[in-house]
Amino acid sequence: MSQKVVLACHYCKSRNYTTNKTEQNRTTRLEIKKYCNTCGKHTAHVETK
Repeated sequence: MSQKVVLACHYCKSRNYTTNKTEQNRTTRLEIKKYCNTCGKHTAHVETK
């Protein structure tokens, strides 16, 4: 079963994306490089609560 999580920009803390988290990676915190519209560049996006 997958869990829905929200991704926020590491720099400006803007919540831009949602994604699904599988059972295999539930113990680790997700960090993905994505484009942030607020910053205007590719930044690291981390999972929020």
